Amino acid sequence: MKKIINLYKPVGITPLQAIHKFKEKHPDCRGKKMSYPGRLDPMAEGVLLLLVGEENKKMKHYMRLDKEYVAEILLGISTDSHDILGLPTKGENIEISEKELKRKIKKLKGNYKQKIPMFSSIRVKGKPLFYYARKGKTEYIKAPEFIVSIKNVQIEDIYEISSQRLLKEIIKKINLLKGDFRQEEIINAWKNILKNEENENNEGKEKFRVVKVRIACSSGTYIRAIADDVGKVYGGGMLISLKRTKVGRFEVRDALKI
Repeated sequence: MKKIINLYKPVGITPLQAIHKFKEKHPDCRGKKMSYPGRLDPMAEGVLLLLVGEENKKMKHYMRLDKEYVAEILLGISTDSHDILGLPTKGENIEISEKELKRKIKKLKGNYKQKIPMFSSIRVKGKPLFYYARKGKTEYIKAPEFIVSIKNVQIEDIYEISSQRLLKEIIKKINLLKGDFRQEEIINAWKNILKNEENENNEGKEKFRVVKVRIACSSGTYIRAIADDVGKVYGGGMLISLKRTKVGRFEVRDALKI
């Protein structure tokens, strides 16, 4: 039995659910202590390290490993979770200059002060931030801010997505979830703002700009926070997809599928 398992977590499950699925598929692992250094959100996919048995004693070492992600950031909409698993708010239609957008993305490199998303597991006053967010008590809690390091950032693509296609992809991903994540409320909210209205010339649906970036960063970096920051001048910003491609020396191409 390996001490470290490089597992590919798919979209739609939590890291804990991924461990349960792995143990179901590998009966020899049942009864062994397993944990993960570095959480992946339910809507994210990619490298999830599993520490087995005595290797759990080295948790702090693995928690400090650098990460790499490929993220797709949608502009023009924001959500309370900074990804698709949140209640959306549509901003004003703002003309986006690709030249300015590329310059803004490249400026992310270096030390980066991020505000921790309210829908996160960081603890404040003994409870995770998502506890206050779900209870509607965010006005009483100040989300902490941390300095992290963006080692490298590379723009891989800039493209447009129609409201119709976007809604279809969001519903498909959210329907993969098991458990209470406000799914019904969130899907209804998305339907309300992504109405399938054709323009007066019957020439298709509203389109949104998406920038696809590859980010190498220090441990503790919330890519959702970066998406929210990038979108502030574009009527909103949020993740529509996130893949963790590397944790330390462990790469996604070598990850074991559940």
